[in-house]
Amino acid sequence: METVTHPTATRSLPLDDALVQRLTRHVVSSTGRTVVTTAPFTGEPLATLPQSSASDVTEAFRRARAAQREWAQRSPRQRIAPFLRFSDLLLDRQTEILDILQWETGKARKNAFEEVCDAALGTLHYARHAPRLLRRRRAPGAIPLATRTRVNYQPKGVVSVITPWNYPLTLPVADAVPALLAGNAVVAKPDTQTALSALWAIDLLVEAGLPRDLWLVVLGEPAEIGDPLVDEADYVAFTGSSATGARIAQRAASRLIGCSAELGGKNPMIVCADADLDRTVHGAVAACFSNSGQLCISMERLYVHDSIYDAFVEKFVAETKNLRLGADLDYSADLGSLTSQRQFDRVVAHVEDARSKGATVLAGGRPRPDVGPLFYEPTVLTGVDESMTLCAEETFGPVVSLYRFTTEDEAIERANHTPYGLNASVWTRDVARGRRIAERLKAGTVNINEGYGAAFASYGAPMGGMKRSGLGRRHGVEGILRYTEAQTVSSQHVVGLSGPPGMSAETLSRVMTTGIRLMRALRIR
Repeated sequence: METVTHPTATRSLPLDDALVQRLTRHVVSSTGRTVVTTAPFTGEPLATLPQSSASDVTEAFRRARAAQREWAQRSPRQRIAPFLRFSDLLLDRQTEILDILQWETGKARKNAFEEVCDAALGTLHYARHAPRLLRRRRAPGAIPLATRTRVNYQPKGVVSVITPWNYPLTLPVADAVPALLAGNAVVAKPDTQTALSALWAIDLLVEAGLPRDLWLVVLGEPAEIGDPLVDEADYVAFTGSSATGARIAQRAASRLIGCSAELGGKNPMIVCADADLDRTVHGAVAACFSNSGQLCISMERLYVHDSIYDAFVEKFVAETKNLRLGADLDYSADLGSLTSQRQFDRVVAHVEDARSKGATVLAGGRPRPDVGPLFYEPTVLTGVDESMTLCAEETFGPVVSLYRFTTEDEAIERANHTPYGLNASVWTRDVARGRRIAERLKAGTVNINEGYGAAFASYGAPMGGMKRSGLGRRHGVEGILRYTEAQTVSSQHVVGLSGPPGMSAETLSRVMTTGIRLMRALRIR
């Protein structure tokens, strides 16, 4: 395993007090309590962040509701200007946010850039398309010509956006931007460890022209502010674990408000016998180990056709062993650090459990404290069975298990054999065949000859999970309309639904019967 180590990993942290103070002005906090975050690369203190209480959540919603009333009066087209400027500013100022992302998460710079690219493109997509997607539309009326019906899309009000630590720029922006464009305000709770990345995005959007208080932040432990974030909201957008997502959905349901949840995954890749071997190996390495595997849509299970299994494994293991670990603020490393001690411990526990029960480690399988306290080598295992934790549970780290298959039906059955259904990948030279396989996979997104990026970055299409991997969708039409209430407005003209004055009920029934048959014959209904 190649290691890249340079002085960057030990140089002074770039997050000075002035920067932190500028960003944390968007946090609603009156407690006087603070938390010191640490840099995964080194374990050194990184930033001191204010913590919020339940009453701060209430205050954040009060301020957000006040700001939202004026914002909702603007048309969708009048709302887009700050978001177009934000997309440009994000690209112009990317060095600043790339540094923050790396220091907060420990990820490699190329993975940090994926966040910059996604936030810029996703914002641009909704800024361009929101006026059309939110436009009042006509719908068929009760009686042709006599009934004229329109559907309006009104904002929900104030949306709670709750996001985790692994993609702290991508996920808040992906959920908050369409909510704001739909006329809502947002109260966000990013993970405290990576809160500065989200706060930087908010600060940049305010600089681009977003009115203050439309996107506010609270920081703190879920035990203290988690329930209030659901209880005060008009809608909840959550990304995180399946267990927490289920609890949020239950609490939201008790209030009869909507929620969406992108949750866990144990994502499968199917490599067919006709796959382009070199291309597939290269794609599989990226799909498994991007962001050190801390990606809900990355691959953790690879099913490879028996006829190419040995050749695939040889090439896959060799390329995995050539990956570079490093803590530089440049593009020299392929993999960065894990973000937290908790995640590091989970990866170690999954690998050691599998090893102790007979799995074979073909690559990696060990921590790298020589690079940094939370580094772990990209790891490839075979011989994984259902007695092992990592067989079916999400590891969320740089760990993948390999399996043989002989028939397409076998591969599909095994791929579907988990409670999860977030993302999947199929590799074949026959794209039509890949699409047929995709239709049989119980996953919200399926990528053919790609790991995850093709579907995720298709912003015009929905993204989310089946089974215990999620509820609702981000991206696409669904990704913005989830933040709206559809309102039907119908006007009646010429004749009422009860017929003209003086017409008997019997006569009306005959007229309606004839009318229904006529509409059917003319295919009006």
